[in-house]
Amino acid sequence: MIAIIDYRAGNLTSVERAVCHLGYDRKITQDPKEIRSADKVIFPGVGAAGAAMESLRELGLVEVIREEVFGAGKPMLAICIGIQIIFEYSEEDDCRCLGLLPGSVRRFRGPEVNGKLKVPQIGWNQVYQVREHPVFEGVPNGAEFYFVNSYHPVTDDSCLVIGETEYGYRFTSAVVQDNLIATQFHLEKSGPVGLKMLSNFLKRSGV
Repeated sequence: MIAIIDYRAGNLTSVERAVCHLGYDRKITQDPKEIRSADKVIFPGVGAAGAAMESLRELGLVEVIREEVFGAGKPMLAICIGIQIIFEYSEEDDCRCLGLLPGSVRRFRGPEVNGKLKVPQIGWNQVYQVREHPVFEGVPNGAEFYFVNSYHPVTDDSCLVIGETEYGYRFTSAVVQDNLIATQFHLEKSGPVGLKMLSNFLKRSGV
C-alpha cells in the first residue's frame, strides 16, 4: 500500500489519481499506524513550510517521518513543498524543518531576467540530470516538468543532487538520499514524463 500523507494541504487527489492510474493500492492518511505499515510513502506538494511543519507537529507525524519512514529505510517520495521541508531550515516563515538532509531553502532572488525575476516560478521548465539514478530511467535529460514555487533548496552536499533547473540561475530541483527521493517539480502534473518518474519510484523494491 502507498500512503499519501494528508497534512491538511497539498495535491492529495491529484497524486492519488496518478498512483491509481499506475495501478497501485493507495490511501490518503494522517494515521501514523497506516504510514508505518505502508510499503512506500508520498509527501505531496503545495503549501507553505511553516504551515506544513505546524500541521505535522499537531498530527504527531514529525517523528514518524524522521524515525519510522526515513530512519527506518522506508521508500519515500517528497514533492514540491516536500523537498523543502526535508532540509534543515526554510526562509519561508523563518522555519525549522524536518532536517532529514543538510541544507536550507531560500527564496528566488537575482540575477534579474528581463528586468525582473518573476516569483513564484509557475510553468514548465527543464530538469537536467546531473547524475544517473534509476528514478530517471526512460526520462530524457532536459525533459520539461511543471513547477510552482517561490523557494528552492540549497545544499553544500553535491552527492545529494540528481537534478538541476535554470530559473535566473541554476538551482537544485531533485535530490536523493538512501530511501528518499524529492523533487521541486510536480510529477503528478507533468504528463508522461512525470508519470514515468512516479512509476520508477513505485515499482522499485527500494529507492
